[in-house]
This record gives sequence, structure tokens and C-alpha cells, in this order.
Amino acid sequence: MRSGSGAAGATWALIAAAGSGERLGIDRPKAFAALGGRPLLAESLERLEACEVVDAIVVAAPPGWEEPAILLAEELAASKVVACVTGGDSRAASVAVALAEVPEDALVIVVHDAARPLVDAAVVERVLEPLGRGFDGAVPGLPVADTLKRVHEGVVVETVERAGLVAAQTPQAFLAPVLRAAFAADDLDKATDCAALVEARGGRVAIVEGDPRLLKVTTPADLALVESWL
Repeated sequence: MRSGSGAAGATWALIAAAGSGERLGIDRPKAFAALGGRPLLAESLERLEACEVVDAIVVAAPPGWEEPAILLAEELAASKVVACVTGGDSRAASVAVALAEVPEDALVIVVHDAARPLVDAAVVERVLEPLGRGFDGAVPGLPVADTLKRVHEGVVVETVERAGLVAAQTPQAFLAPVLRAAFAADDLDKATDCAALVEARGGRVAIVEGDPRLLKVTTPADLALVESWL
């Protein structure tokens, strides 16, 4: 971990970047996969650095890759990066470690996955807006277009009604005290995103318009598609 020159403020962004990226078939963590000639993590760092509503950034880096993450932030002149921590075995564990770096006086926490590199200021602003209307959190989402089947042991059990279903993305925004309380739960690893933890404690989470370009990079084909959008 290291502390930098970034100034603390009301809105902190946490970047979960500790994924292994095994399905990419590369010899390094996903955050350091090549995208447009530089590490995939560079996109999220650069874009959140330029986002005026973000005051400070904490990066949860892959174990053993903390120093490259720090050097990358320095190369990008990402002065809002105030800490780089060692990520955990799961996404939730990585977020929990990054969350511990956020001071008690922070008001809002935005959590973003480095695996969704094309984050822009517009979607960050969209997830922040509901917090001023009494919501505990907000998530960008896209309507589900495909027919959904529930399957058990290779057999279709039922067709799931897709009305009202959305595919959740990041960045996700939360009131800082609400997110801290949610991460005090014992079963963090059962949640696939931060919103699920907030929901489990009765929090009100709004859905805002997502962005098709916030594709989660999982496979080489995903990486190639995102690179074509740069």
C-alpha cells in the first residue's frame, strides 16, 4: 500500500482490479492485459481521474502487482490515487480492503470494476444523482434482451420472465455509511456485487441507465471488442 498526493474529499472511487483473468489466457492479471497498447487498468484510472465529481481513488491491485499499479498511476499523472492496496481472493474481499482506506468523513463511495474499462463521467454522474433523492445506492443497468432459461444439470427447468430484469454494471454508487454497514456482513463472498450486500440489509438501490460500452472484459473476444471501441 502507499499513500499519494491525491486530496481527500466527499466522493471516493474504489477500483476493483485484482481479478486473475484466467479466461483471457494471458500470463498476467486481467487489469494488466494489453488494451490499446497499455494496461487495461489505465482506462479506468485515466477516466476516473478526469471525472470532476470524483475526489479520490483507491486501487485494489492483484497480489504482487501493487508496484506496477502504483507506477501506472504515476505515469498517468493520476494524482487522485491516494492508495493502492492488495486485493483479496474475491471481488468482495478486494472492495473490503479498499474500503478500509476511505476516511470516516467521506460521504459517497463509487465502486468500479477495472474489467469494465470504458467508464465515463456521464454514467458516474447518473449513479450519484439518486443519492440526493433519498436512495442508499444506485446501479447502472441494461434491459435484458435475451430469453432467459433456468437450467439444472443440463436440463431447462423454466423460462424466466424477463420483464423488469436488467443486467447490472459498474460503477455503483452508495452513501458511505450504508456501504460500510453492508460490508460488516459475514457472508461477503456470496454477493456478486456491492448492491446485493446493500439490498440484503434493506437498502434502497435505484437503477439508472447503463451503457452498452461498459462491457465486462472476460474473454479475448471481449477484449478485442472493447479495443475496437477505443
